[in-house]
Amino acid sequence: MRTRFAIPARPATFLRRDRLVTHLDQALGTPLTMVNGAAGAGKTLLLADWAAGVEGPLAWFTTDAADLGPGVFWAYLIEALRPAGVTLPPGGGSPADASHVPQTLLARLAAELSTREQPVILVLDEYDRVTDPEIAEQLEFVLHHAGAGLRLVLVTRTEPLLPLHRYRAAGDLTEIRGAELAFTPEEAAALLALHGLTLPVSAARALVERTRGWAAGLRLCALAAQEDPDPERYLKEFEADRSTVADFLLAEVLKRQSPEIQDLLLRVSVLERFGPELANALTGRSDAGPLLAGLHRDNAFVEHLGHDSYRLHPLFGEILRAHLRMREPGLEPELHGRAARWLRRSGSLTETLGHGAAAGDWEFTAGALVDDLAIGRLFTGLHSDDLVELFAGMAPEAHGPAPDLVRAARDLARRDPDHGLAHLHRAEQALTELRRAADPPDTAAAELSCALLKALAARLTGAAGPAEEAAEAAVRLRERVPARLLDEHPEVTALLQAHLGSALLWAGRFDEARAALTEVADCAGGAATALLREDALGRLALIEQLNGWPGRAERTARAAMTETERFGLPQPAGSGVARLVLAAVAVDRNELRRAHALLTVADAPHAALCDPVLEAGRALATARLHLARGDTRAALAATEPAVAAVTESPWVRTQTALVAAAAHLAAGRAEAAVELLEERLPDDRGPAVVAAARARLAAGRPDAARELLDLLRPDGRTGPAVTVRATLVRAQAADDTGDPAAARRLVAQALHDARRDLLRRPFLEAGPWIRPFLTTAPLRALAEDWLTPGSAHGTSPSAASGSTPASVPPEDRPPPVVEELSGRERDVVLRLSRMMSTEEIAADLYVSVNTVKTHLKSAYRKLSVNRRNDAVRRARELGLI
Repeated sequence: MRTRFAIPARPATFLRRDRLVTHLDQALGTPLTMVNGAAGAGKTLLLADWAAGVEGPLAWFTTDAADLGPGVFWAYLIEALRPAGVTLPPGGGSPADASHVPQTLLARLAAELSTREQPVILVLDEYDRVTDPEIAEQLEFVLHHAGAGLRLVLVTRTEPLLPLHRYRAAGDLTEIRGAELAFTPEEAAALLALHGLTLPVSAARALVERTRGWAAGLRLCALAAQEDPDPERYLKEFEADRSTVADFLLAEVLKRQSPEIQDLLLRVSVLERFGPELANALTGRSDAGPLLAGLHRDNAFVEHLGHDSYRLHPLFGEILRAHLRMREPGLEPELHGRAARWLRRSGSLTETLGHGAAAGDWEFTAGALVDDLAIGRLFTGLHSDDLVELFAGMAPEAHGPAPDLVRAARDLARRDPDHGLAHLHRAEQALTELRRAADPPDTAAAELSCALLKALAARLTGAAGPAEEAAEAAVRLRERVPARLLDEHPEVTALLQAHLGSALLWAGRFDEARAALTEVADCAGGAATALLREDALGRLALIEQLNGWPGRAERTARAAMTETERFGLPQPAGSGVARLVLAAVAVDRNELRRAHALLTVADAPHAALCDPVLEAGRALATARLHLARGDTRAALAATEPAVAAVTESPWVRTQTALVAAAAHLAAGRAEAAVELLEERLPDDRGPAVVAAARARLAAGRPDAARELLDLLRPDGRTGPAVTVRATLVRAQAADDTGDPAAARRLVAQALHDARRDLLRRPFLEAGPWIRPFLTTAPLRALAEDWLTPGSAHGTSPSAASGSTPASVPPEDRPPPVVEELSGRERDVVLRLSRMMSTEEIAADLYVSVNTVKTHLKSAYRKLSVNRRNDAVRRARELGLI
């Protein structure tokens, strides 16, 4: 059968891969070369392409019969060598027995090869078909004694029975294995192009990921796609079990295995990854370990992941699952159920939940989540969205406390407290019945989950009392929960404190809210609590902003913005409140473009963090921006969501009144503003007092304004955003009563207090009376470079602030920064503005040059620029430096 000696022809769509050909060239310098890969990995065509370009004698022998005895094998091999010029003496040049070969014949062949000046390259294709250990031993003898006269190349699916370790140790082995044979996305795109298919590298990358770069899979997909009216869609969505890929894998891989191994492969196909013990649990066997190791060694599309862990090739797994459904209908859910219970015992919760859901056993699945105290993962962590999606398929007939707790969590995450509390009530009733049983189970984790969800419901409704009750109950329940669970789920404690802190914040109990939120901000837990830390920092920043401390608020909000970046969480993740605070600070600085950009981005916070505080903060920040632009009607309309909560908030009521009073003053209705704000004075000793004093002053009652301001006592809680405004009201009152010296002194004090935080809005709100003071020599220096450009111009604060007038439409403004610069990025850009080199910046900041370059690259991206000068100009436009 001389076809066994022919080098296979390459198809017209064959893709030459130079990286592999170059590697194969090393075979010319080593006695042994092994190309080892799965069926369809492209081994034979690779060798055929390489062999076509080899100069010198080359012999090819396809060993495609599994029952070759030593005599037949060597008869064929010697015949394959003849065209390469290797001949033996007449009469002794071929075995006479099909099952035996004389040792003398092998010795003569080795001697003949050893005398050659130019080595013979011998390619043995499909060598995995040779299973006789005697042949392997004889081949090793000839290879060893042929010396430099023979270069043996084995093309195989399995590890050959040769002492490969000795060749590796001596550097005499060239190896190409499956990982190297896999197509890269670029190679896959080029292969598809040879089939007349144009696919972007990004789409080719997805195809390579699904096929693991398997050559036959890519070629078969390309051939099938040629017949489809939408080839690109086919390549993205093809059903592996309904394609020629399935035919290939079933014939070339599955059916070549014994019935026992076929059953093993079909059963483990329901698993993403597995070890021998789990495979034994699904098959009822006890020997899965060596079987899996053998399948991996034989390149049977079983991938070894290390640490005794395996997975199936993705396409092979898809096809096996389809084959399992056809061969044994109904077995797949049972296997998922077995896997879920085995994994539950082994402590692998994420995989337990996935298999429990696939089995349709929702009582077990929800119970595993609740008993593991993991219900908080529905709200926070890297995989919260995956968990929410998993339980979205929970059947309505699933009963018991755990399913009801999951339903309650799902409804509360959707901000539906009515349905959430109804499910909570049912769960509590079920838990009560369980505790009354003769042999009651441990329900501490479920009860603690109830307390957590009650705190969330209180947060959503702005009810501080129920939130405190839930937190107190949680403290008692923690003593009954195993410490191990509390350590594994730090998000539970963090969520409880976050809900409590937010409810207290809504109620205006700032000191208590600060204590609870600080505990969250300082908690551990890595990615599991990053979202909560970020949100807590944002709310702490809000407290600072409401108390009139814009600098503190900005620093805390910026710290919040970077909290989730470290863990790869998307932005904006939980930074809704932080961005709103930064927007409010930007309005106080009259950086209206930046405020608008921040408010636009802040419209998409994480669903689990939406509550009245966030909604009110957004509404009030938007209203203040409209006020700054002179649009009082839009400002009043924007406050409507702030007062739409179920429970009224004192600070929201006050802030809403301040917006309405400002609208009255802008319309010349001073008395209406006075009347509105008088109602707020019993509840507020800060912003409302200052606003009421300003309204009285506008109504022509300077003495009454001063009397009201005298109620303000310096207690260290009220910051410059309030005190600067109070000082300016006093200054205007002094000016109105004919005391310009006192007015000038008070304006100077206001400028001094506002300078650190760049508070420009108070001076704009003050009105035209302040402008003459800002042009005088003593005050001009205090206002220069942050409030006015300089004394020579005599410019008004509004012109000096760099703000965009309200009449300028948004499309005419520079594009906003949709991602905030980190503190370090601002430091780098600031030094850019000082004309410092990258090396100088690195030295000044005590970091490496590479670190500076990383910060620059990130800052350029966020500022939408590509050059240093543009970054500086852009940062100045936005008031970042």
